Amino acid sequence: MANIESNEIEAIGPEEAEAVWPLSIEAGWNQNVADWRFMLGAGRGFGLKNAAGTWEASSLVLPLGQQLAWISMVLVTKSRRSGGVGTSLLKRCLDEVMANGAVAGLDATEQGRPIYLKLGFHDLYEIARWHLEAAKEVIPSPAGIAVRPFTIADLPKLATYDRPLSGMERPTLLAHLALRQPGLAWIAETPSGKLSGFALGREGRNATSIGPVVADNEAVALALISRATAAARGPFIMDVPEAHGAIRRWLEAGGAVSPRGYMRMTLGTAKKLDDPGHVFALAGPELG
Repeated sequence: MANIESNEIEAIGPEEAEAVWPLSIEAGWNQNVADWRFMLGAGRGFGLKNAAGTWEASSLVLPLGQQLAWISMVLVTKSRRSGGVGTSLLKRCLDEVMANGAVAGLDATEQGRPIYLKLGFHDLYEIARWHLEAAKEVIPSPAGIAVRPFTIADLPKLATYDRPLSGMERPTLLAHLALRQPGLAWIAETPSGKLSGFALGREGRNATSIGPVVADNEAVALALISRATAAARGPFIMDVPEAHGAIRRWLEAGGAVSPRGYMRMTLGTAKKLDDPGHVFALAGPELG
């Protein structure tokens, strides 16, 4: 099958969320319609339809500030694979990012990483995808830190705290997650009310996703993660940078397994993005 021509690529708007959702179902991914609707509204989707008007391929660019854009949801239905469709859509996304003068970021599977390396992407750090059936214990917060449920009044603090630690500008994403599933949103703070960390989450098609989790240190992050998982029904999925050994040990002690991982990669250099020191769980490979 020949490569698709660029003029066959169509924009995917948020009104197409239900129509494009079957692509991620076929792939066995965890996104639901609410995820697609948010991503297509906050970012730019590109895809390919067949003659009957059914979406056969998708891709997404999600801006995370003026200097960074996240590429994800590159999906091709089985009948259209091995024909260059995915590569064409990936390049369309890269054109979009480059036109805006931004750095492209993504989380690559083991199979996808060689493709991205050939395109000039470089490795930042490894990520483990964890599956946890249910939380078994709540970890006490460190001395001088209180962990409590999120309130709407906390919204302005989230982006201000997150930006210098994650390297991303994502106030819209953080607000969406906090308001979509407030029962999964937790705040850690000092007695003076200074933020020391936060955890957010969302419901998915197959499991509840925990992340992002950003905190001053791993002890605070563990207290937040354990509260979030204790407050909801499993199963859970969580994407944790391999650097965080204490979180890995807590997950393993709870019976969690990690069947696969990702490599965080960028095309260009994005300040702070290569340092997962304060990022203890990711929003997910589709959200950055």
